[in-house]
Amino acid sequence: MARSAEFVRHVLDLMAPLGAVRARAMFGAHGIYLGEDMFAIVADDRLWLKTDAANRAARDKAGLDRFTYTARGRRISLSYHEAPPDVLESAQFMRRYAREALDAARRARRRKM
Repeated sequence: MARSAEFVRHVLDLMAPLGAVRARAMFGAHGIYLGEDMFAIVADDRLWLKTDAANRAARDKAGLDRFTYTARGRRISLSYHEAPPDVLESAQFMRRYAREALDAARRARRRKM
């Protein structure tokens, strides 16, 4: 668990230029939020960023895995893709990818309203 906490802190540090980004524990993972918008998930020391029609094709083309889990014997896929490795090494890349994920989360919230 200590490694996961360290990884979450690293992700939050890289995302700090976006604003008051915070992590909330959920179901053995962490949701990453800015305001009311959850735009990333940290699970098993991997970062998953929100996707939608605007950025999903590029993530699929890059070969980035989709976030999936198994519940009641069924495989569930959420609209999150794993972050490219460079994102975890560069605040510049993180800012770009996190901003795109945040925009996707905000579009999803607006569609629900």
